[in-house]
Amino acid sequence: MEGSDAAAPSESDPRRSVRKRVFVVGGGIMGSGIAAQAALAGYAVTLEDISEELVERARRNVEQALDGAVRRGKLAPSAREEAIGNIEAAIGLRRADTAQFVVEAAPENLELKRTLFAEIEAVASPTAILATNTSSLPITSIASGVKDPGRVVGLHFFNPVLAMPLVELIPGARTRPEVVEAARSFAVDLGKTVVTSRDTPGFVTTRALAVLGNEAVWMLYEGTATREDIDTAYKLGFRHPMGPLELLDLVGLDTALSILDILWEGFKDTKYRACPLLRTMVSAKKLGRKTGEGFYSYPPAPGAPG
Repeated sequence: MEGSDAAAPSESDPRRSVRKRVFVVGGGIMGSGIAAQAALAGYAVTLEDISEELVERARRNVEQALDGAVRRGKLAPSAREEAIGNIEAAIGLRRADTAQFVVEAAPENLELKRTLFAEIEAVASPTAILATNTSSLPITSIASGVKDPGRVVGLHFFNPVLAMPLVELIPGARTRPEVVEAARSFAVDLGKTVVTSRDTPGFVTTRALAVLGNEAVWMLYEGTATREDIDTAYKLGFRHPMGPLELLDLVGLDTALSILDILWEGFKDTKYRACPLLRTMVSAKKLGRKTGEGFYSYPPAPGAPG
């Protein structure tokens, strides 16, 4: 399915009768995208966040992701409606005990994820796979606070989840082989291509992207070229679908800075030293699309609150 959005399974697809449940922890852009992808594949999905306000935001995120796929002609309106019908929302973790797969998509903070996984383990089914969508943090460290680290695995999805065909699979030091294979099968069932990485900071893709994006910010900071020319050079010179500064705005400048700091702590290599311009923009709350301003400015989405 490379190069296209995921489609819902056909009426004859055996997955429809299985109705396995996925519990997604965190209803931000990544969590809602994962929930939408699983719902399109026929899973019963519970999408969790910590307050009614954030749950409502998660619902909007799901609808916007699916609406975008419909507008691009990648998804039938009937499949959109069916996917929405496969998703229920929840405040807190109390419904996690019915899921075969729990996917955590919380912010990229090690202590937060450690705490979450201890809480998830306490309520989840003892046979459930516990996956983290981290893009840079070591899986072994995230799993260090649980009683059974063998059931914890990394499944790194990409934004936007419905359009991006790749998932990185990262076993921790104690992840059991059968858990790795179950996670791989789950990702493939969602229509993704899976690559496997060792459990090192940033894995494969985040390490590569961090250097690419940081170098673009350095060039802007040094006055090598304008933001438009830097992005155009990457797009036309290397056939990238978007420029690195545009991509950083999409990912979130705060997320990009956090990843660079994680890589610096992990490797102590100067190529991961974040550009001062990036730190300044994060301090100024110019975080990209999610705040309406980053390297570029973004008008509010139609129907967005405020």
